[in-house]
Amino acid sequence: MSEKLRPILEIAEELGLKEDELELDGKYIAKVSFKVLDRLKERKNGKYIFVTAITPTPAGEGKTVTAIGLSQALNRIGKKTICTLRQPSMGPLFGLKGGATGGGKAQVLPKEEINLHFSGDFHAVGYAHNLLSAILDTHLQKGNKLCLNISEIFWPRVVDINDRALRHIIIGLGGKADGIPRESYFDITPASEVMSILSLSVDLEDLKKRLSRITVGIDQNKKMITAQDLKSSGAMAAVLKKAFNPNLVQTSEGTPAFIHTGPFANISHGNSSVIADLISLKLSDYVVTESGFGADCGAEKLMDIKCRESGLTPDLAVLVATVKSLMMHGIGIYDKKAIDQENLEILEKGCGNLQKHIQNLKLFGLPVLVAINRFPEDSEAELSLLKEKSIQAGADDVAVAEIFDKGGEGGTELAEKAVKLCQRGCCFNFLYEGGGIKEKIETIAKKIYGAGEVLYFPLAEKKIDLFKSWGLDFLPMCIAKTPYSFSHDPKLKGRPENFRLPIEDLRPATGAGYLYALAGDIMTMPGLPTNPAAFNFDLDKDGNITGLT
Repeated sequence: MSEKLRPILEIAEELGLKEDELELDGKYIAKVSFKVLDRLKERKNGKYIFVTAITPTPAGEGKTVTAIGLSQALNRIGKKTICTLRQPSMGPLFGLKGGATGGGKAQVLPKEEINLHFSGDFHAVGYAHNLLSAILDTHLQKGNKLCLNISEIFWPRVVDINDRALRHIIIGLGGKADGIPRESYFDITPASEVMSILSLSVDLEDLKKRLSRITVGIDQNKKMITAQDLKSSGAMAAVLKKAFNPNLVQTSEGTPAFIHTGPFANISHGNSSVIADLISLKLSDYVVTESGFGADCGAEKLMDIKCRESGLTPDLAVLVATVKSLMMHGIGIYDKKAIDQENLEILEKGCGNLQKHIQNLKLFGLPVLVAINRFPEDSEAELSLLKEKSIQAGADDVAVAEIFDKGGEGGTELAEKAVKLCQRGCCFNFLYEGGGIKEKIETIAKKIYGAGEVLYFPLAEKKIDLFKSWGLDFLPMCIAKTPYSFSHDPKLKGRPENFRLPIEDLRPATGAGYLYALAGDIMTMPGLPTNPAAFNFDLDKDGNITGLT
């Protein structure tokens, strides 16, 4: 689609960016210097809208399409708007999901570059993370002066590919010169704490401080050992220097878009970078960002982690829903034949999922706008039922959008309602203030997920006691769980209630500024399916990539 793209210099000029604030990466991609904030510091911020969704299903929700399309539609009605999104990981790209740059008439471009290596930010995160891993293992091999407990090391290695064989490994085999043998593991790069640190930092000094606070393990006296103790945070920051600046691209209608950082929403906080949002809010009237997976994942973490860390305050939550996905929640399984036929009884049952998400978002004091992503075969009776159930649950308004087929034109009703709700104002608040580790876990589990009880495994209890002894009770909580259910069990569709949420382990993310609890058998390294999307990729003789969806 390169023939439809405008030079990125034109996009930047329209935003009011200066040429010396840009670092071009070809004709259609540019890095924007974070120092632009110094020039714009007196400028008033625009409105801050985040797009989230019901619990994902194979039937699809269209959250990225809606976020992109809403930004296009806002520009169409005369509102200067920027879209801020995460960079796709190559793990899901070659696995089950495929590309993550939108679709139809609402895409971010150039999609091949964005989905593949882009500007090298993911590689920088991986190098910085693995540099610390290498320094750590060298320290062990060279005498372990910090007296690290080899069985209590928290820091793994990372790679941006789905590779199940790396979930449990033994390193250091081969003899003394090759390191100290020990058990370890790989995470996928979007699960790296370095990725979260990069996405949450507000400037380079903040980046360095966060990197220095990373907890790599504990010593024989149960004292935390950090990246600063290993004298590695300065080198890590140097590796991340260029990656800290957000990447400017455009949508299929020429709307500016920042694509920056890519933490997963099921095992990290699931939102694009703070620095991209801060710059965008100074350059535009409206910023539309997207939170990963359902509102119980990325949206809760946007508000309780990203907003808490950055001081950002959202003005509006847009919740995306589709008839087919809600019918799947009503049935409990993916039955394509069943969801392709009108059945208001099944749809009404599935609406429990939609209503729970609406009620959750209202806990934060925000106006909620439901965006019904319409499929061509959706009936008027189905759409009317969704509207009725949305308003009953407390939604402030509902709009039907046809963005995939019509682009920004198909989202103008959504855009106009978004503007009205943003002008109304709100009283944003966090889900919790203060409280201990268990109290925060149980607040999220019971209020957001609908759990009746939280069950702590012995390892989790041990970690809670350890983190308390370090004085980390004050940190916010990031719960890692399946994105396919409110619960820990992906088979529990719809609106499960009064279930027991098992917390199997906790890990420190002291650099990012939170703790994260692992619920159920959540994995931080995905695996490839039998027939991965990688099988569909190819490169022709002219250098064109095929198979990217």
